[in-house]
Amino acid sequence: MICNWTLSLSGVFPSARASSGDRAAQHNASAVCSGSSRSKMAGAEGDDSLYPIAVLIDELRNEDVQPPLESLATVEETVVRDKAVESLRKISQEHSPVDLEVHFVPLVKRLASGDWFTSRTSACGLFGVCYPRVSSTVKAEIRQHFRTLCSDDTPMVRRAASSKLGEFAKVLELDYVKSDIIPLFTALASDEQDSVRLLAVEAGVSIAALLPQEDLEDLVMPTLRQAAEDKSWRVRYMVADKFSELQKAVGPEITKNDLVPAFQNLLKDCEAEVRTAAANKVKVFCESLPEDSRETIIMTHILPCVKELVSDTNQHVKSALASVIMGLSTILGKDNTVEHLLPLFLVQLKDEYPEVRLNIISNLDCVNEVIGIRQLSQSLLPAIVELAEDAKWRVRLAIIEYMPLLAGQLGVEFFDEKLNSLCMAWLIDHVYAIREAATCNLMKLVEKFGAEWAQNTIVPKVLGMANDSNYLHRMTTLFCINALSEVCGQEITTKHMLPVVLKMSTDQVANVRFNVARCLQKIGPVLDSSALQAEVKPVLEKLATDQDMDVKYFALEAISGMYLFNLPTYIFSETFSFSSILFFFFSFSLSP
Repeated sequence: MICNWTLSLSGVFPSARASSGDRAAQHNASAVCSGSSRSKMAGAEGDDSLYPIAVLIDELRNEDVQPPLESLATVEETVVRDKAVESLRKISQEHSPVDLEVHFVPLVKRLASGDWFTSRTSACGLFGVCYPRVSSTVKAEIRQHFRTLCSDDTPMVRRAASSKLGEFAKVLELDYVKSDIIPLFTALASDEQDSVRLLAVEAGVSIAALLPQEDLEDLVMPTLRQAAEDKSWRVRYMVADKFSELQKAVGPEITKNDLVPAFQNLLKDCEAEVRTAAANKVKVFCESLPEDSRETIIMTHILPCVKELVSDTNQHVKSALASVIMGLSTILGKDNTVEHLLPLFLVQLKDEYPEVRLNIISNLDCVNEVIGIRQLSQSLLPAIVELAEDAKWRVRLAIIEYMPLLAGQLGVEFFDEKLNSLCMAWLIDHVYAIREAATCNLMKLVEKFGAEWAQNTIVPKVLGMANDSNYLHRMTTLFCINALSEVCGQEITTKHMLPVVLKMSTDQVANVRFNVARCLQKIGPVLDSSALQAEVKPVLEKLATDQDMDVKYFALEAISGMYLFNLPTYIFSETFSFSSILFFFFSFSLSP
């Protein structure tokens, strides 16, 4: 049967023709199927390429069948083991409780008691999926195996057990969580390896969510306090990273008594990575404080730490704080924002690192809801200008994306006076991504300020670029018209934009001419039929006979889009060369 299957593989791909090499391979495969596969394969014209197939056939013939996923769960490659465990977890869901005990649990036990640490690490991920559906006796055995792995001599096994401790706790009965899981959590959180201890922190958050409030102080909090002061910065970092989840799990009273002092210490930690993680949690932590004492706790305990972080020596700490500090204004209200937070915002707007200034600007909407941003405007403008001219193009790109938001909050007068010239300067940036973003920015500004404002302020400057000596800038004019035509409407497009586009059809640069054709196709739906027939049509006809193939292609593509419904009458009533007609049909057939 195996031989027939092997030989019929070529039938899976009927379109493939058997070459002499294929026939030789089939001959070799036939040799494999007669007698000892590996020895005959070795002598088959010295061809070693089919040796793996011979090995596979011998394995399939073997009557001692070992589950393949069990074997894969013991290999050295971590990625392979993880995928094998993932598959075993899925398979376990398809087993009945009886089959779990007969087939799956023995597999888990074999892995848990394997000689190599690789099998024992894989076993840690399988206890949680089978425990809820087996008998009490088997549950006791599973708990014992997990306890053994938590105290394994190999750090990698303890690390795997620590990473699955929280998951396993969720499927245990509450009594066993207290009697079995808590001692394991305490031991793992005190392990000599910091890689084990930091994973125990995450497990501690899950365990805290399972326990009643009266048990938290005695069973979990002493260990978590210890973790928050751990000698390893990586453990403290994990505490800071999981702080909001921990806050939610332990409730308001423990938050006030235990977590507030711990959070203060993390904000003042000697390692920048820990301070960064804690700074990221400032807004969420403050929002989740008990409402009756929230303002007092923030003003007394959190804000002094925040003030120190504003002038931190590490840019990542300041950047993390800048991304969330504006959110405190909605929590503290107008008076506290003006008195305490506004000075901090102003300092960060002048920070030497562009990421800090950018994060402040990107969250201005929070302050605008509380006090408006007029009070920030004098400091805001220099910060925006510096970011707009930053040497890193990604920084410039980011500030462009926030410009419509700023314009809406600052108002049209402030924008025209201070920021309009900045937006126009982006249109001639040497980086294409900036020019493209600036074009989209203009469209959003017109949507916000209206077509009349565009006609008086933006459109004349855009159209003036059509005479620029740099062809890239002339092309930017066309890109802007593409974006602005719809938001500006038919009258402005026909009266002001269309003449400029038509004039540019005679540009010396082919790239400009074919973008004229694309532009005419884009703005066509905005124009009325008379303009299409009288002005657009002759220009496209001329471009369709251009010497440049790209210009000709896009001109004919534009014609196909505008005259599709009366195509035969139009083409044969006009003076097109035979080659142009053929090219038109060819391009039309290729268009999506």
